[in-house]
Amino acid sequence: MAVDGNWNLTMTTPMGDRQATLSLSSSGGTLTGTQGADGNSTEIFDGTVNGDDVAWKVSITNPMPLTLEFSGKVAGDGSISGEMGIGPMGSFPFTGTRA
Repeated sequence: MAVDGNWNLTMTTPMGDRQATLSLSSSGGTLTGTQGADGNSTEIFDGTVNGDDVAWKVSITNPMPLTLEFSGKVAGDGSISGEMGIGPMGSFPFTGTRA
């Protein structure tokens, strides 16, 4: 699948751009993997993949406890982009490239 592998993400947030790493694996319509930032890594959950469309959630504790909800699209085999929902703060764009 085009989504499998390692990605470098840039998330545009109210506190400026944040960098993260993402390692994804798909099986059928299920997406699993890990997402890391600032030296911390955590499992993603509720991950789905449907063609080029991907979605997943990740719980973070820094800078505050939040669940981030990602939904995006893989373009070709080299980029990913979409929206990251930050609960009551709304949605913000993210982009990514193959690591």
